Amino acid sequence: MNWIFEPWPWYVSGPLIALVMMTLLLAGKGFGMSSNLRTICTILGADKRAEFFRFDWKSQRWNLYIVLGVAMGGFLASQFLSNGEGVQIAPESAEKLKALGFASTGEAYLPDEMFALSALSDPKTLILLIVGGFLVGFGTRYAGGCTSGHAISGLSNLQMPSLIAVIGFFLGGLLMVHFIFPIIF
Repeated sequence: MNWIFEPWPWYVSGPLIALVMMTLLLAGKGFGMSSNLRTICTILGADKRAEFFRFDWKSQRWNLYIVLGVAMGGFLASQFLSNGEGVQIAPESAEKLKALGFASTGEAYLPDEMFALSALSDPKTLILLIVGGFLVGFGTRYAGGCTSGHAISGLSNLQMPSLIAVIGFFLGGLLMVHFIFPIIF
């Protein structure tokens, strides 16, 4: 059973993702996590206030099961299929992050300095999480989907807007990590 605690190699996980995408394509479905937020908002009544939320949400019900499965799978994996070690990253990256104040780098799955409940009492961390969440939400809506929707589903459908969005995601990530992140921390 030790193999299940280790990261799976690309030649196992890649074909599994491809199999799921082929199944969705054959079923005429498109995968994306951010579209579920629209569905949930519609279920909660946002369609009464905004045109964007007026659509047949019941046709997207299947995608809500994916969200439920992702949440359950994440919980099961973290509680029962984890070896308790932190994420293995390059030693140079770990040193840089520790120099920026992330002492839990390599020990915790997520840095405690940003994601522990105690971090919410720090105004700087709270502002960063709120602004970051807003920017991710705005970017997702502006790009017409999230990273998983564009990179997995859109690219497998050979959609040019998805290719442009994925290039933008990578460029934005590189700019953030190399220029903005060191300024913030």
